[in-house]
Amino acid sequence: MLEFELSNKVKIPAMGIGTFLLSPDQAENSVKAALSCGYRLIDTANAYVNERAVGRAMKASGVKREDIFLSTKLWPTVYEAEDAVQKTLERLQTDYIDLLFIHQPAGNWMAGYRQLEKAYKAGIIRSIGISNFRGEKLKKLLAGAEIKPHVIQLEAHPYCTEADVMAELAPYGTKLMSWYPLGHGDKALLQEKVFEKLGKKYGKSTVQIILRWHMQKGFIVIPGSSNPAHVQSNFDVFDFSLTDEEMEEIAALDKNVRYYNATPAQEEAYANMHPDMDGQK
Repeated sequence: MLEFELSNKVKIPAMGIGTFLLSPDQAENSVKAALSCGYRLIDTANAYVNERAVGRAMKASGVKREDIFLSTKLWPTVYEAEDAVQKTLERLQTDYIDLLFIHQPAGNWMAGYRQLEKAYKAGIIRSIGISNFRGEKLKKLLAGAEIKPHVIQLEAHPYCTEADVMAELAPYGTKLMSWYPLGHGDKALLQEKVFEKLGKKYGKSTVQIILRWHMQKGFIVIPGSSNPAHVQSNFDVFDFSLTDEEMEEIAALDKNVRYYNATPAQEEAYANMHPDMDGQK
């Protein structure tokens, strides 16, 4: 398993299983399948309303807790709740989290970040993350952060590598974790000729070529699927490497185009969305 080292020397697997949009049953089955075939990074969130299911899957897997890198996220409605981290631990049935994010730049996100710093100092979380921050909000967070973020989660794929954001974070050694790593399933991206050519050369699918590209870019990638065969196939990317020339060919696809573009009002609305975190299955 390929690993990256974060700025605080914590090691993180280069690939994990994402659980966004998975029901509790789907998440539980997906995480079990992933751990069975070798994944060791799991990503979830308060707002996915499947943390309990992820915790059950981890316990049922037979894989030691210390061998699993667990990533989750605080939702804006609990940024100011003193028990937000503790409740997250309880839902996941664990006494520590390897990487905890603040999920959205909405509401009192600085209070949420202070919660992460406090938990990090207490040893309850091993690394700190931010998700979907860019522009002025990112600048303000970096200026106010005592402990700079170890990971940022952003939409990233060959059409959008978030180069400007990562240049701003470069002095702190922050790593990027990609969501929508396949471009939200956009056929235009998946049918790019370069991926067809490389797929034939390496005997891999377009999806596998793109996932390999993420890791060689230095991105942590978390594809999600409820299909065990797809979970296995996504993981079958460690037996080949793209050349520097091939990475440059893929780099030429970058259009700085994202599929998810929230307006300031839409972004701020997250502070008033209340997912049923404690009523989940």
